Amino acid sequence: MAKKTTLFCCNSCGYETQKWLGRCPGCDEWNTLAEVSVVPARRRAARLGSVSAVSLNEVPAAAEERFVTGIGEFDRVLGGGMVSGSVVLIGGDPGIGKSTLLLQAAARLAGNRTVFYASGEESLHQLKMRAERLAIKDVFQVAAITELEVLLETTGSVNPAVLVVDSVQSIYRSDIDGVPGSVSQVREVTAELVRMAKDHNIAVFLVGHVTKEGMMAGPRLLEHMVDCVLYLEGDRYHSFRILRGVKNRFGSTNEIGVFMMESEGLLEVANPSHLFMTQNREQAPGAVITASMEGTRPLLVEIQSLVAPTGYPSPRRTSTGIDLNRVALVMAVLEKHAGISFFGLDTFVNVVGGVRLFEPAADLALALSLTSSLKGKSLNGDTVAVGEIGLTGEIRPVSRIRQRLNEAVKLGFKRFILPEANQAELKAASREFKGLQLIGAGNIKEAIGIALLTGKAQ
Repeated sequence: MAKKTTLFCCNSCGYETQKWLGRCPGCDEWNTLAEVSVVPARRRAARLGSVSAVSLNEVPAAAEERFVTGIGEFDRVLGGGMVSGSVVLIGGDPGIGKSTLLLQAAARLAGNRTVFYASGEESLHQLKMRAERLAIKDVFQVAAITELEVLLETTGSVNPAVLVVDSVQSIYRSDIDGVPGSVSQVREVTAELVRMAKDHNIAVFLVGHVTKEGMMAGPRLLEHMVDCVLYLEGDRYHSFRILRGVKNRFGSTNEIGVFMMESEGLLEVANPSHLFMTQNREQAPGAVITASMEGTRPLLVEIQSLVAPTGYPSPRRTSTGIDLNRVALVMAVLEKHAGISFFGLDTFVNVVGGVRLFEPAADLALALSLTSSLKGKSLNGDTVAVGEIGLTGEIRPVSRIRQRLNEAVKLGFKRFILPEANQAELKAASREFKGLQLIGAGNIKEAIGIALLTGKAQ
């Protein structure tokens, strides 16, 4: 028998060491090292020989076999569809809809491909109840499996084109110590599934749990082993869900898919901009619309701010949907270059609908929202503001301005405040945006005057 080697592995980051330590050197967390037994893999005679190196020009180019899942928003995030032989890891909070999304995708794919759904958390009766609730009638192979060896053997007998494993933390390998979901188990199970996908050209979907911090549970190595990592985000108090890609070897990581959770499952949202704006166009003070780019898709999103006096020595600064450091930077620029002070004032910033804004093009809308709430003056409800704010108070140009303008025209907005540099490049194409008044601003003080005081173009 192979001799077992004892290691200590961190449950947070996967760091390995020969001896136990109170504090993990990899992630600086305390009491996260757990003892695991590792059985060295037997050497195979076929792998003892040397490998011949070849020139890159001699390697034949293989055509990328990509097939659609039938769910448009899902295919958008995948980069146009699923690639044969690839492994996709989908994570999200409990109850967010990961199993529902994959069950719907499996039903769509089963029309012209063999699909095998391996459930490690639900029994077959529970899976049948979920399918009936989702009105799924297409036939695909299912099994309740928790042991890796049984999963590999069953997959070999079914010979599917698509394999769904729900979830990777529920599968265990019998010859390795540790409970299902431990670092050693997740690492070895994922490695075997990735190897099977590459050897047999099977598209594999893996469901992964997340920690309380929102990161994928298990070792960090898990995300490096797979080809694509997707996160299904949402709030339990909202019905919409956002599928966001954070790694994709076969497509862009900037795309998002928007769904609505209904009784019949996850439904695609054709016009997601309506989700992230209030229905009343008569904006209250502190509410400003901006156009954000998520991959190739423009979204009109509403930013709301509340600035109020505080009775405490230290004012509160709270932000939801925008990085709090970005909010602090914009407030500092407003105080330095526009003479607007937030001293002794509580500041609360929220993005409507729970969407998260990462690009700096939302800076101008954020600054106008803060100023509008402080002064008690509202913008015209037909106004959209886009622009990046520099540390010297200038408004810098943004990319893909045409897509943002087209989205504003489609939803019936009348005014668009944008950087002067972007306005100059659009002069020759002003006829494309009929009915939309383009207002350029060079600095933050000028933009505030246009938006809140005069409201007129220069």
